[in-house]
Amino acid sequence: MPFARLASATTPTAHIGLGLAAVGRPGYINLGREEDLPAVRSVDALRERTRELLDAAHAQGVRYFDVARSYGRSEEFLADWLLSRPDIDDVVIGSKWGYTYTAGWRTDAEAHEVKDHGLATYERQRAETAELLGDRLDLYQIHSVTPDSPALTDKELHVRLAEAAAGGLSVGFSTSGPAQADAIRAALAVTVDGKPLFRTVQATYNVLETSAAPALAEAHDAGLTVIVKEGMANGRLAGPQAPGAVRDIAQETGLGTDAVALALVLRRPWAGVVLSGAATVQQLASNLHAAVVDLDDDQLARLDALAEEPRAYWERRGQLPWH
Repeated sequence: MPFARLASATTPTAHIGLGLAAVGRPGYINLGREEDLPAVRSVDALRERTRELLDAAHAQGVRYFDVARSYGRSEEFLADWLLSRPDIDDVVIGSKWGYTYTAGWRTDAEAHEVKDHGLATYERQRAETAELLGDRLDLYQIHSVTPDSPALTDKELHVRLAEAAAGGLSVGFSTSGPAQADAIRAALAVTVDGKPLFRTVQATYNVLETSAAPALAEAHDAGLTVIVKEGMANGRLAGPQAPGAVRDIAQETGLGTDAVALALVLRRPWAGVVLSGAATVQQLASNLHAAVVDLDDDQLARLDALAEEPRAYWERRGQLPWH
């Protein structure tokens, strides 16, 4: 399995990955994008920003890169970078299918993405991803599985995914929403010919949203690699946006609120890879300090006290505007 490469890595940042959701398209729900991105968010400008981030990430020990069909042109940008760096062969590449990007490179689109977990969408998007990433793709995930997703019960889809796995591709899923734990447990029960189908799970977990932790621990115990997304709660844990306790602990450690927030996630024994969603090289460098943050018991308790009720958390997330 490709993530075994990370298990033997020696750099402190090897278990921090870089997700390209924030730079693969001009609009996203992260707070602070007005300051983070170029004034003109052209395709070429974001392609260049992505290249800068990937160069900086790899130079600092990051070895997992995360994209998706719905992240605008993120797969294309990553593919371009890989072609320009033929000497780099030590990275793990993951993408996701199940959402189609529909914003047309606009920030004011009525709909930025459309969800469909049907077999026809898988076949179309698998071909699109293969055209861009070819054999550099290590992991393909179903994007944002919820308990009612047809991807959990579609036996024909399961067979096709198992065929991809037999060909060497790792198959996983990501989750979203207040019922993440239910979706994870349902996915763990999916088998083909008596064998578990999924090898990875990517879920939201952060200081404010901790509800999936028990299910993620179960997934880890079952042998899945756990990838944590939205560790910064879409910017709610960054700088002045962060709760007072996070800002206080950042001051005590001498590092940023982002490093503190991600350090909490890195401490979880089931967390295999924790994603940075940095949009600037400076943010990335600050995020990577999470690998050296040493939180004491008192600080951990103060952070644990910030967890919100899941439905309240996801309701607020759903209200974040696309910038």
